[in-house]
Amino acid sequence: MKITKICCIGAGYVGGPTMAVIAKNNPHIKITIVDINAERIAAWNDADVSKLPVYEPGLAEIVKETRNKNLFFSTDINTAIDESEMIFISVNTPTKTFGKGKGMAADLKYVELCARNIADIATTDKIVVEKSTLPVRTAQAIKSILENTGNGVTFDILSNPEFLAEGTAIEDLLHPDRILIGGESEEAIDSLASIYGSWVPQENILRTNVWSSELSKLTANAFLAQRISSINAISELCEHTEANVNEVAKAIGMDSRIGSKFLKASVGFGGSCFQKDILNLVYIARSYGLNEVANYWEQVIIMNDHQKRRFSDRLIKTLYNTVSGKKIGLLGWAFKKDTNDTRESAAIYVTDHLVSEQAHIAVYDPKVSAVKIQTDLNYLNTRTEAENLKYVASVENPYEALKNAHAVAIMTEWDEFKTYDWKQIYTDMKKPAFIFDGRNILDKSNMEAIGFEYYSIGQ
Repeated sequence: MKITKICCIGAGYVGGPTMAVIAKNNPHIKITIVDINAERIAAWNDADVSKLPVYEPGLAEIVKETRNKNLFFSTDINTAIDESEMIFISVNTPTKTFGKGKGMAADLKYVELCARNIADIATTDKIVVEKSTLPVRTAQAIKSILENTGNGVTFDILSNPEFLAEGTAIEDLLHPDRILIGGESEEAIDSLASIYGSWVPQENILRTNVWSSELSKLTANAFLAQRISSINAISELCEHTEANVNEVAKAIGMDSRIGSKFLKASVGFGGSCFQKDILNLVYIARSYGLNEVANYWEQVIIMNDHQKRRFSDRLIKTLYNTVSGKKIGLLGWAFKKDTNDTRESAAIYVTDHLVSEQAHIAVYDPKVSAVKIQTDLNYLNTRTEAENLKYVASVENPYEALKNAHAVAIMTEWDEFKTYDWKQIYTDMKKPAFIFDGRNILDKSNMEAIGFEYYSIGQ
C-alpha cells in the first residue's frame, strides 16, 4: 500500500516529534496529528513556536518548516481517521492506579478507546501502528477489537516502538540506532519501512514478529534503568569508603564490554518510560508465575526510590535534623535537561518529602511552569492543594530562588546552572551555606573554596 495520508492519535512527547520528522522527510505524505485536548492542539498551532507544548532542541524549527504544508494539528479525530491509510496510536499508557495490576500494569483504556474509535469510523483498509509503549500482546487485543467490527474493513497491526531519549529526541529520530517494526503482514511492514527509508538506511530497519517488537521496547528501557540503579547503588558504597563514584564509573566505563553510557550517578532516574516499563515487565513476569524474574527487575525500582529518599534524608540530617521553616532552593524540576517533561522526576519526590518536614521550597526551572509544578505535587495526594501552594513556590529567577536559602538542591543537570555566579549566591544565602548536588555538575573544590558546604552523590 502506498501511503499518502497518515493520522497520528496523540499529540504528546512521542507523537509530535516523531510525526514532525516523518513529515520533514516525506513531503509527499499528508500527516495529521489529532488529540482530544484542544488546548494542546492550539499550542502546537501557535504562531510562536517557542510555545509548543513539547520542548526538544531542534523541534520548533522542523515544526515551523512543515506545519500547514504537510503537517497538521487538529481536534477533528474522526475525519483524520477516515482519510488516512496509516494510523499511529501514540496515546498515554500510564501505570494503573486501581484494580488488578494496580501500581504495576499499564492502563490500556486510552489505547482501547482509540481502537474502538478506529473501528467505528474506518470504511477503507488501514494499517494501524502501535507507537505507545505497550505490554506484550497488546497488538492482539487491538486486532481483536478491529476485526470484530463486522464492516468488512481489513486492518494490519504493526508494532513500531520509539527509542527516544528526551532532550535528544530530534537527533535520535534523524539518526536512529535502529527502527523496529513488528508485524505479520510483510506488505504492511514494507509500507512503514519505506516511510522511514526516506532517511534511514534499510540495514537499520529491523523486521520482527509483533511480540518481539513489543518486548524489545520494555527490555531496552529496563536494561538502561538497571545501569543507573547499579551505579547509584555503588555511589552509596563510595560515600562510606571514600571512593569517588566518578572515578569508578570512568574506570569501568573504559571496559569495552561495559561501555561508558548510563553510568552517571545521580539522585535517581525519572521520565515517562523507565519506571512504567519495568513495572510492566514485573507484572507480566508475575502473571506467568515467574517470581524470580519479577523480583530481579523490581529491585531496579526499589534502588531508585531508595536513592531519592536517601538524598532528601541526607539534606535533612545535614541541616541539623530539621528543615522546618527553612528555605530550600531547588534548581531544576524536569527529570533531565533539555526537556520540559517532569514525569517521575526525582524533584517531585524529594520536594514532597521536604514539605512533609515543613520546609519552604523555592523552585527554578528554565522550562517548567509554576502550574505544572503544583500539578505534579497535587497528583501525589500527600496533602491539600492549599498546603502545597503554601510550602512550594516557583520563581522565574534562579538568584531569587536561592536568596536567603539555607541550602541549594540541584535536581536537574541544566547546563546553565554551571555558569551561575556562585560567589554572589553564597553571599546571599544563610550561613553555613549548603549545596546538595544531585547531578554532580559542580566542581567540589571550587564550591568549597567559595565557602559552601558541598555534598554530592558518591563522593
